[in-house]
Amino acid sequence: MPNPHISDRQVMRYMASRSQHHNQAAAAAMAGISERSARRIDKDPRFPSQKKQPRTWRTRPDPLETVWPRVLEMLKIPGIMAVTIFEELQDELGAEVLPDSVRRTLERRIAKWRALHGADKEVFFPQRHDPGRQALSDFTVADSLGVTIVGEPLPHRLYHFRLAFSGWEHAQVILGGESFSAVAEGLQDALWKLGGVPEEHRTDSLSAAFKNLDRDAQLDFTKRYDELCRHYGMKATRNNPGVANENGSIEAANGHIKIRLDQRLRRRESRDFVSLEAYRAFVDGVCSRYNARCATLVAIEREKLEPLPKRRTTDFATVTVKATRNSTINVDRVIYSVPSRLIGHMIEVHLFDDRLECFLGPDPVMRMARVRTDGKRAHSINYRHLIGSLRRKPQALRYLVYQEALFPSAPYARSWAALDAGLAPRHACRTMVGLLVLAASGEACETALAARLDAILDAGLLPDLGELKKEFQTAPHQSRDVTIPPPNLDDYNLLLPSACEVRP
Repeated sequence: MPNPHISDRQVMRYMASRSQHHNQAAAAAMAGISERSARRIDKDPRFPSQKKQPRTWRTRPDPLETVWPRVLEMLKIPGIMAVTIFEELQDELGAEVLPDSVRRTLERRIAKWRALHGADKEVFFPQRHDPGRQALSDFTVADSLGVTIVGEPLPHRLYHFRLAFSGWEHAQVILGGESFSAVAEGLQDALWKLGGVPEEHRTDSLSAAFKNLDRDAQLDFTKRYDELCRHYGMKATRNNPGVANENGSIEAANGHIKIRLDQRLRRRESRDFVSLEAYRAFVDGVCSRYNARCATLVAIEREKLEPLPKRRTTDFATVTVKATRNSTINVDRVIYSVPSRLIGHMIEVHLFDDRLECFLGPDPVMRMARVRTDGKRAHSINYRHLIGSLRRKPQALRYLVYQEALFPSAPYARSWAALDAGLAPRHACRTMVGLLVLAASGEACETALAARLDAILDAGLLPDLGELKKEFQTAPHQSRDVTIPPPNLDDYNLLLPSACEVRP
């Protein structure tokens, strides 16, 4: 029985032993070969793999011999896939001539042909990242994390900022889309938390932020973004549309931060948070732990950063609207209620990603959460703004356009449905408005009254406004008449200096 063939590794071991001044017999024993094989290696030191002659014959007929000219014709089409060629050939010739078992052979043959005769491929050039030179920003959808706020799903994005050299990162929860306010607020929060400014800030083409914007709005967005970078002394750069690898230092990191968040949520054993602020603090904590692990590189990079300006710049969009006679304003296709005293006035609205801040001239008048819609009109109504007028006109409740948005919570909506079905229309409206007036007496009263309404409705009863007023309405403070007797003026004479003299 012949011995197994000598391998390249055995030849390398033999030659290494010979270079260490071992004789031929000893080196052959160390490599596990015979002395005769050692003599052949000394005469011809090539590896066994280099001595093999390429096989020039086939062991079976070529299944692609007849179709290969047709394949070469189709390979002239730019970007055509091997599986497409195979399916076209099957349609032309039939599965009997070209069975499915030949598909993998065709794919290997095409891959080899393209390597030998195909077009040049795009080359990716690795880049050097100098400390303090470049920061990158991007948005990434984080719905896959499955986060909920008090049981309600939270669809959101993350604004992700990262330094290319050290990897220092900042993530901010974004409730809306890729807007200028989201970019400005997230970028400035990151820079002030970092404590310095890099030379360059790189983003993608911001095409998502341009969605549904006309050309003038797109130019305005670009101008404001450039002004933002100029305020911090950064050079604003963008990668080419659709070329994600040009923003590679942040694109890959988007997936990494979501993996870290997912793992921390698994360790937390709950994806539900008591508030949006609690979730934002959780995200900040995950970023802080990651930044602590690259503290050495961050310290090197901070020395190269430029100083921050004296103040932040605008990180919101400004909209000027008029408060209508309905006591509402229309902002970004959403109807918001405002106090009725503002009717007829021009309101300047600072539009942030998650909130609206309203001003009458320089004076702040109110702040409210921003409502997001999918291109449809929506309402955000605070019944406290309207309850004074509604109390005088309770019948307006029945056909109110934003009736559903008026109720502060589900128990109040249930109560209206029950009252409307069980009482006369006028009496139902008066009772429901009375309940809202009672709820408006305080935040604690609104919550407690909602729980009481749920209990009444679960028992199959209708709310009794009179009984609920006795239970929840705070009794007015009754002042008592206090009688103060007039002072005795003779007592003041005792305080005169003459009265205080000591007489013998």
